[in-house]
Amino acid sequence: MFFFLSAWMLAGAQTNPEDQNKNQHNDAKNAASSVPGTEYSGMYSFLRDGEFVQLTVEDNARVTGFVSRYGDSESDRDVFLDHFFKSGKLEGNQLAFTTDTVHGVSFEFHGTIKRGEGKKAGDEAYYVLKGTLVENKTDEANKASAASREVTLKSFPQDMNSPQDQKK
Repeated sequence: MFFFLSAWMLAGAQTNPEDQNKNQHNDAKNAASSVPGTEYSGMYSFLRDGEFVQLTVEDNARVTGFVSRYGDSESDRDVFLDHFFKSGKLEGNQLAFTTDTVHGVSFEFHGTIKRGEGKKAGDEAYYVLKGTLVENKTDEANKASAASREVTLKSFPQDMNSPQDQKK
């Protein structure tokens, strides 16, 4: 009887809840990476230092995210403004998104997501958004204007390990 209980306890001790959680985490990570385009999700540089685009590729090539930038008018100069995506789509490597209007400014991007100069996944510029950015403005007198420019927005470096993986 003692031998049976000892063997049973040893088998139970080998089933470590942390290992189960790690396996579940890896399964979720693998399922997410099997959705085409999800590898492009992350933060990318924007126009000025400190500004960025947060991009999330979801099921069915739907793209969500936002542009976080410094205001440049008298009332919001150097204040962070978040322009959430009104629409976004990824077809292959073709990316397009349009933001909501915040303080009279909205953005449209049409271009591609490509491999950049980063050497391995997680490096800065591993992916780049390259294309045309249109900045739409409406002033106090409701006069609309649009400025278009070619941009290359680089992915931010990222730590590839989850916080739980770092603890081990």
